[in-house]
Amino acid sequence: MIKGTESEKVKSILVRKIPHHTRRKVKEVTLDMAANMEQIVRKTFTKATLVTDRFHVQKLAYDAVQQMRIAYRWEAIDLENKEIELAKELGKTFVANRLENGDTHKQLLARSRYLLFKNKSKWSPSQVWRAELLFKYYPELSKAYDLAQKLGQIYHTVKDKGVAYLKLARWYNQVEKAGFKSFNTVSRTIQNHYQTILNFFERRSTNAAAESFNAKIKAFRSQFRGVKNVSFFLYRLSKIYA
Repeated sequence: MIKGTESEKVKSILVRKIPHHTRRKVKEVTLDMAANMEQIVRKTFTKATLVTDRFHVQKLAYDAVQQMRIAYRWEAIDLENKEIELAKELGKTFVANRLENGDTHKQLLARSRYLLFKNKSKWSPSQVWRAELLFKYYPELSKAYDLAQKLGQIYHTVKDKGVAYLKLARWYNQVEKAGFKSFNTVSRTIQNHYQTILNFFERRSTNAAAESFNAKIKAFRSQFRGVKNVSFFLYRLSKIYA
């Protein structure tokens, strides 16, 4: 375990602790898209193939959808505020416009957050109804949601690097044609990490287990509002999770 992520520091420790012949045996490293991590791996494990973790790429697409949802929600809040002010000027009581399921536009957008992360097959009946209304009033969100789901489908179903190359290229073209500003980061990421993204489809390796373990450590640490005795903390971790 190394404190911090400064590339030169981490690299020097790895070089000192792991012999050169051992580091050359490492065939593959799965990592996120942080430039410092990529630099560490390239300089330390020189024979390893770099793989961009699928979940980090998919998260960008999901975040792009959420960014659009949030932008629409701010618009809905702003419109509601203007209607409230107008009602006050006219001496009337403001009555919010309710949709078929009882939500206002503001509530619909707020309560649709989690369903946009899920595949349609996993929606509950209430989420199905809410999604129908959401996509009816905000059709651009429907297109963005479909783009994010198509990316996940590529990762879930494709097992050949050549096929993945073609499908990702077509998906990239669809993103370009859609013209959503929130997907610009996704487009640039695919451009900048295309080869390491494609490397996933050779062995389908992910660092999901490491990410899950890291989340458990953070949750365990948060229970104590920080750690004073590092040695004892690591001892407890080894007893609980080892």
